[in-house]
Amino acid sequence: MTMRASLRRLTAPVKRLRVGEAWVRRNPLYFPQALRRFAELSAARLDERRVWTEQRLARVLGVAARTAYGRAAGGARLADWPLLEPATVRERPLDFVRPGVWSIPSSTGGTTGIPLPLARSPRSVAVEQAALDHVLATEGVDSRRARVAVLRGDDVKPLDDTAPPYWVDTLGGRRRVFSSNHLTRATRDTFLAGLAEFAADVWWVYPTALESLVRLCDDGTKVPRVRTVMSSSEVLGPWTRDAARRRFGARVVDYYGQAERVAFAWCVDEGGWRFLPGYAHVEWLPRPDAGDTVFEIVGTGLWNEAMPLVRYRTGDLVRFDARPSVEQLEAIALGVGTFPGVIGRDGDILVAPDGARLTGIDHFHRGVENLVRVQVVHAAPDLVEIHVLPAPGFGEADRAQLIANARRKVPGSMRVEVRVVEALERTALGKTPFVLRRPGVPGDRA
Repeated sequence: MTMRASLRRLTAPVKRLRVGEAWVRRNPLYFPQALRRFAELSAARLDERRVWTEQRLARVLGVAARTAYGRAAGGARLADWPLLEPATVRERPLDFVRPGVWSIPSSTGGTTGIPLPLARSPRSVAVEQAALDHVLATEGVDSRRARVAVLRGDDVKPLDDTAPPYWVDTLGGRRRVFSSNHLTRATRDTFLAGLAEFAADVWWVYPTALESLVRLCDDGTKVPRVRTVMSSSEVLGPWTRDAARRRFGARVVDYYGQAERVAFAWCVDEGGWRFLPGYAHVEWLPRPDAGDTVFEIVGTGLWNEAMPLVRYRTGDLVRFDARPSVEQLEAIALGVGTFPGVIGRDGDILVAPDGARLTGIDHFHRGVENLVRVQVVHAAPDLVEIHVLPAPGFGEADRAQLIANARRKVPGSMRVEVRVVEALERTALGKTPFVLRRPGVPGDRA
C-alpha cells in the first residue's frame, strides 16, 4: 500500500467525526475568514470583485510557480500559462504539488476510467466547506447546526446485506448517511421511516438518488417534508427538481463543482446559475466544435496552496441562448450575472464511424415531457441507444419524438434505438453519466 493510500485510509474515518468537522472542514484558522470573505464579495460591486480576484490570483500564480510544472510552464501573468489538460495532471501529478507543504490526499471520481490523484491544503478544505455553508446560509440554513440526511454514493454496508437499517448516524447524530444503492420499492418504507424519524433540515443528494426516491413514491405514499434539498455531482433534470419541490415541499439548491476545486456555482429552484465570487478565477474557452454559443469552463483555484492548478480545463460546457459579449462573460465569471447551467462534459460528444464529432447530444430529450431522465449509450460504432427512465404517460409519441430529435444530430450511417429501462447505469461511485461508451467505440479526449 502506498503512503498516499495509507493517509487516505487514516483520514477517511475522521470525516465522520465531530473532530473532523471542527478541526478539518471548519478549521478555526481558515473557515471563519473564508466565510466572511464570501459574504463580503457577494455584496461587492463588479469592480471590487475584479480587483480582489486579480490580487488573489497573482498570489496563487506565485505559489504555482514553485512547483515543477510552474517552473517549466508558468509566468508572472495568467496569459503566460498554457491551458492545462487533466491528462497532463494525471500523468505527472507530483509536478503540480508544492514541495514541503502538508496536504490531504484525494482524487477525482475517474470519469475517464482513471482517477486523477490530488492534494489539498488544509485551507482549501475549509474554504470548500465555507462555500457550501455560504450557499445554504442564503437559504436561511445554519450548516453548523443543521441536521443533514445524505443520499449519495456512500458505502454504508455491503449490497448483499439486505437487512435494515440502511444508514449510519455520524457527527454526534447530526448527520444520517444512507446507502442509496439499497433503495428499492421493497425497502422504500424503511427509508421513508428513517428520513421521517431523523427530521433533517437538509437532504444532500445525488440527483439520481432523489429521482429514485420520487419515483418510488409516485403512488401517493405519505412522505416526509424537508426544508432544503441540496444536490450535486450530476446534472439535475427539471422533472426531478419540480417533483422534489412538489412532493417534499423543499427548496432545491443545486451546486456545481469539481474535485479539482477550480470553479463553484449554484442555482436555487429554476433560477439562473451564479458563480461564487472569491472561490476561483473563471475563464471561458469558446468551443466552436460544439456550437458558436458553447463555452468550456476553465478555472484557476484560489485557495489550494498544496496543489495549485492554473487554467485547468474542466471539460464542462455551457450553452448560451446567444453569443455573450466579453463584458457579459466577465460579469458571469465574477458572480454578478447568471448562466444557464452546465449542459454536460466535452466527453458528451459522440464520434461517428467516419470520425465526425456529433454535438448537441443534450438536445435529444428536449420537448419530450413524459420522461424522468435519459442516458445516451454509444453501444457500437454505428449504434446509439437512448435509455429512458419514463414518467407516467410515456408512450409511442414520446419515443418517436426522441428518435426525431436524435436524427437531427446523428447521421444516417448510425442506427438510433430507444430503450425504456428501470434504472440507468452508474459508475463505481454511484454517479450516472449522461453518455456511456461501450468497449471498442470511439471516445473523446481523456
